Amino acid sequence: MDSERSTRDVEDAALLEAYAGGDVGALGRLVERYRRPLEGYIAQHAAGAADAEECYQETWLRALRGLGRFRREHFGAWLFKIARNWLVDEGRRRKPELSLDAPAACGGAGEGTGTTLGEAVPTGEAAPDERSVRADLGRRIRAAAEELPEAQREVFWLRMDAGLAFREIAEVQGCSLGTALARMQYALAKMRAALADDWREFCGGKA
Repeated sequence: MDSERSTRDVEDAALLEAYAGGDVGALGRLVERYRRPLEGYIAQHAAGAADAEECYQETWLRALRGLGRFRREHFGAWLFKIARNWLVDEGRRRKPELSLDAPAACGGAGEGTGTTLGEAVPTGEAAPDERSVRADLGRRIRAAAEELPEAQREVFWLRMDAGLAFREIAEVQGCSLGTALARMQYALAKMRAALADDWREFCGGKA
């Protein structure tokens, strides 16, 4: 996993350098690389489809405006943090009592692995009956995740759906690596208890 992250960081840096050198196509490749995970993350936290679309566009606009100041190692984490900040600001404007910064309990560390939500919901390649089963599982997963404290839910989606490394999740949330790991551990324990047999199906029988 760490080697995959390192490779991605190197590839991101190469695309950013190419774009800075005038290769507009490099930006398109970078946008496509993060399209699905970024859209998925935003969809989980936005107030609706219109907000999600606005957040997605604003995230890339802010990223492009800030590229000259970008000096961090992990472009992906920086991009998700921009999206998170927009969502936090929008949440405070619309519903001051709600925030992505809501506190969560911290404790020991643990890491969960499994299929992504994208693999648990229907695609055009599956048979109709299989798509129905997977769509139903996806709905149950989303419903269970909605019961998690906000910070834990965010870690869960950043890891399981967006595929970020825990060091990147910690950067997005502005917390320590241990706190990010603890939040994931608590989230997984609650999801496992809430989903029962469905959890084993989600994790391919490995949890």
